[in-house]
Amino acid sequence: MTKLSVNINKIATLRNSRGGNVPDVVKVAVDAQNFGADGITVHPRPDERHIRRKDVYDLRGVIRTEFNIEGYPSREFLELVKSVRPHQVTLVPDPPEALTSNAGWDTIARQSFLQDVIAELKECGIRTSIFIGTELEMIQKAAETNTDRIELYTEPYASGYLADREKAIAPFVEAAQLANKIGLKINAGHDLSLENLKYFNERIPYLKEVSIGHALISEALYLGLEKTIARYKELLNKDQ
Repeated sequence: MTKLSVNINKIATLRNSRGGNVPDVVKVAVDAQNFGADGITVHPRPDERHIRRKDVYDLRGVIRTEFNIEGYPSREFLELVKSVRPHQVTLVPDPPEALTSNAGWDTIARQSFLQDVIAELKECGIRTSIFIGTELEMIQKAAETNTDRIELYTEPYASGYLADREKAIAPFVEAAQLANKIGLKINAGHDLSLENLKYFNERIPYLKEVSIGHALISEALYLGLEKTIARYKELLNKDQ
């Protein structure tokens, strides 16, 4: 069964819009785990517009499943994750001012940089994943960074799903096959939802984990967090 990591950035965005501690990011993380989430994902940014550094430290003490921290590997970010020691760090190439992650790494141009960062994280016993598109050459070069996993950037799949889901999934199937062949484990994330997740999960046989935030939190406004997580877990069960 593919694991579900719930990204709680949107909870922090809502809290920060009014100040105070409502909704409580730590409580939501605990609840999500109790409702069946296999992990919690956060993406702290330098401006702390959603997840704050303090949140990262507060969450580390309550995560009993898997803690995944996403971010651009600035020196400040690396010092944060090395002090927290999450189970996984997902490296993304977006600059601090980006609204959201919208592209994968150029593993050719940034090969040496990624090798150094990943080596530093591995010295701390942290599993690494790098955010990447479906370009086969980029995936091939990703293996040379010594990363443990890649996270496929799935926005192109999500945007093309309704028009032609077979066409939309095709490059991801090819990318996953290559990644598996060269020894990379596969995560995925970005714009996956209750609408498009089942088909993606069925067609990517080696998928280990999906990280979902925006859609899941939005759907929870209508369905409730517990029911929404349960529905996602059903979609990720390859036996159904």
